[in-house]
Amino acid sequence: MTAPIPRDIPDLPAIPRKPVLLPSPVPATAVVTPVRRPAAAAYRLLIALAAAAGVTLELLLGDPSRVAGYFAIQANALLAVVMLFSARRAWTAARPLPGSLLGATLLYVVVAALVHHLLLANEASPFSLTGEAVVPAGWQALAHHALHTVTPIAAVLDWLLLTSPGRLRLRHAPAWLLYPLAYLAFSLTRGELLLPGTTDRYLYPFLDVGQDGYKHVLGNALLLGLAMYALALLLVGLDHARPALMRHRGKTGFRL
Repeated sequence: MTAPIPRDIPDLPAIPRKPVLLPSPVPATAVVTPVRRPAAAAYRLLIALAAAAGVTLELLLGDPSRVAGYFAIQANALLAVVMLFSARRAWTAARPLPGSLLGATLLYVVVAALVHHLLLANEASPFSLTGEAVVPAGWQALAHHALHTVTPIAAVLDWLLLTSPGRLRLRHAPAWLLYPLAYLAFSLTRGELLLPGTTDRYLYPFLDVGQDGYKHVLGNALLLGLAMYALALLLVGLDHARPALMRHRGKTGFRL
């Protein structure tokens, strides 16, 4: 015979547990007042105008179908667009562009400048063009200097002085190499579609399959890719090591 169920069940003590913080629906702008940065906006607008002017002059003074294929032209076109949107966000106190996009743009323009100065314009380099190409003059020289020297230096200064540190991640570095891989495929495909003997069939001497063959060209591309990846890792490391000049905050370290 079972015992009757009591009518009044005593209250059981609550099981202690660690309190869980629920996500707050309050936006960050309600806590931190947005700050307009007109000086940063003006500087980035100047970078965008310089890059756009250099690209436009190169396209007007040369063959657009050939000029548009250069890595430096494409990198500076991307820089002009990114700096234009970044200037607008700094002027309106909006959220900055993603760090991955800014890091990729910076990497591409720096690589284009280093390739030009260390490989193409260096007489000691095996890929030097100083003895083959006519030295640009006039407006073309101005555009050439702007795209390979002025805009890369200006982009580096903007990153060092006007952006918050610690926004680049190690996982960004491999993704940044997707565009150079796509450019390599584009360059090789373009060379195969053009007839042998066509002027500037291969836009860069280290990618000239007609002269060196695929074995040497792919070897050159591998070395350049490794150097670019090392430079990307260096940018991430410097981004976490450099001081915060715009505002002081705790150092968070690397995030995978």
